[in-house]
Amino acid sequence: MYKMSKLTSREKLQNVIPTGLSRYSIHSSADKREYDHSLLPTEVNHSTEEVFLLLSFADYPSLQPVLFALVLFCYLLTLTGNSALVLLVVRDPRLHTPMYYFLCHLALVDAGFTTSVVPPLLVTLRGRELRLRRGGCMAQLCASLALGSAECVLLAVMALDRAAAVCRPLRYAALASPPLCRALAGASWLGGLANSAAQTALLGARPLCAPWRLDHFICELPALLQLACGGGRDTTERQMFAARVVILLLPSSVILASYAAVARAVWGMRTRGGRGKALGTCGSHLTAVCLFYGSAIYTYLQPTHSYNQGRGKFVSLFYTVVTPALNPLIYTLRNKEVKGAARRLLGRGQTRQ
Repeated sequence: MYKMSKLTSREKLQNVIPTGLSRYSIHSSADKREYDHSLLPTEVNHSTEEVFLLLSFADYPSLQPVLFALVLFCYLLTLTGNSALVLLVVRDPRLHTPMYYFLCHLALVDAGFTTSVVPPLLVTLRGRELRLRRGGCMAQLCASLALGSAECVLLAVMALDRAAAVCRPLRYAALASPPLCRALAGASWLGGLANSAAQTALLGARPLCAPWRLDHFICELPALLQLACGGGRDTTERQMFAARVVILLLPSSVILASYAAVARAVWGMRTRGGRGKALGTCGSHLTAVCLFYGSAIYTYLQPTHSYNQGRGKFVSLFYTVVTPALNPLIYTLRNKEVKGAARRLLGRGQTRQ
């Protein structure tokens, strides 16, 4: 009888101890206290600490090597192309014009924007898990939002510059003065920072409920909003949606109005040469605008409940990785001035050798 009760007590003790620890015996109350203090607090802290797991493209294991090669190639192309463009603009006096001044800022924004996204993405594409604490996730969100918002405003500024060059060619030098260009470029950076700070602060004040798992490769705003919980969630979402409408639709309205004015001016030109030159200067910018704004509007101007993270990460991959790599090619392949500046710079280097 005593033997049966002893076995029953041991079985009960094995049921209390977590799986994997039943082979260890607890001989005394001191050992039990050591078990309680060494294991249980660790589990509690791990469960309450906000650590976000980014799944990235783990659901496409056969696609990961291809995506790794594509992302790495685009990243190197972005850094090389934009750095070369900035170098040419700085070194060649013939490119010291408002159009290339803004293009230089766009190259810096693109390089920073991609750098805020690509390094952790490459880690996940090698098959490793990416876990970010709440602070790290908010920092990545703030950086990518700031640079992406700055690009939105900067593209609108460049559209205004092209409209002034085509519609008011005789007054263009006075309209696009250096102080005004510096002020517009500064406003683009400040506008991006202000929008990012506002949206990150609104999201940072909200509790995010478990499971802290994102089917994405970055801490993107729509994906994080789906984790928001607690009272006042709808109010916060409306405020953040209004901020996204301002940063996306207001610059896009300026772009549409600018190109409407350009279209009227081109329609009134009598010579084919004038039309070709006007279309050549505006065509590359319009292509970049369509690539960036199309994917950004799809991502940010849809209700949070209808946002699909599985599709959204592919769209985000396009405007965060592919578009910045294409921009230097779009602006330089058919640009005779940039090609001439590159030849002069290379010829100068060969002469020195």
